[in-house]
Amino acid sequence: MTIVVAGEALIDLAPRGELLLPLPGGSPYNVAVGLARLGRSSEYLGRVSTDGFGQRLLQRLRDEGGGTHYVVATDEPTTLAVVHLDAQARASYGFYLQGTSTTGLTGEDIDQLPALPDAAPVHVSFGAVSLADPTGAVLAELLRTGTGGGRVRTLDPNVRTNVIADMPTYAQRMDQLVATCDLVKVSDEDLELLHPGVDPLDTAARWAGSGPSRIVVTRGPHGAVAFDASGGRRHIDGIEVEVVDTVGAGDAFTSGLLAALDRAGQLSSPDTLASISADDLDAAVRYAIRVAAITCTRAGSDPPTAAEVDATVD
Repeated sequence: MTIVVAGEALIDLAPRGELLLPLPGGSPYNVAVGLARLGRSSEYLGRVSTDGFGQRLLQRLRDEGGGTHYVVATDEPTTLAVVHLDAQARASYGFYLQGTSTTGLTGEDIDQLPALPDAAPVHVSFGAVSLADPTGAVLAELLRTGTGGGRVRTLDPNVRTNVIADMPTYAQRMDQLVATCDLVKVSDEDLELLHPGVDPLDTAARWAGSGPSRIVVTRGPHGAVAFDASGGRRHIDGIEVEVVDTVGAGDAFTSGLLAALDRAGQLSSPDTLASISADDLDAAVRYAIRVAAITCTRAGSDPPTAAEVDATVD
């Protein structure tokens, strides 16, 4: 089954010694690439510049086996993200957004694209550049409607505080979007930013009761916690690795989670996803943890292939 991944494609300017190395990036773009590397069919939906960086983004996606049928071309320059690594190799980002490729997606753009494949799951990453309207409103509508019934709709909030002017309003909007989805992957750090002073797992449990059948909270090296619609939770341990950096690790986890569920036929409909057992979800989360762990051992957003992941199984 083809998974449609919507949101931003941009260039990460990643530190390499005294230089900044331009690398293809953007959370949903990374997820589309990661799915393709894991042997799943993926399509990227979003705006991409016709400039040199944009052509590089498209070429890499095609080279990896991802689809570009839902790309909207624009003459605006490619969005840039400057990557900063702290002492623990954790990544933070600064963005050059105004007047760039990813900030102007409209409903008319969506209307002019080919129809989405029947029953194709739709994954949206609401990151820094997906927040501002009109793009934010368009992606929110895509989640609400799925451009047709019967699709699994998945969401990663992907919070970036340096471009959110009004966090309470943003958090309220995110709560509303979560309620329209079937599966939400979110980090404990994002939950703390959205609802400060509240235990992240309590927020996740509340979300689980608002509409989604499954919530998965990532906790960095501490693994993940999976919730069902009743708020029941199960903890899955992390994997200890030597971390080079965490760039793209969350996106790699998302790719792994969606790939594992898709391979098992569990993304064929919302009802199918809602009916999977806790053990089946645990297995998908364990696979996603392995995918993310491998990514952390490499520089930049460089997710593994299915063969590389399978080679890590004891």
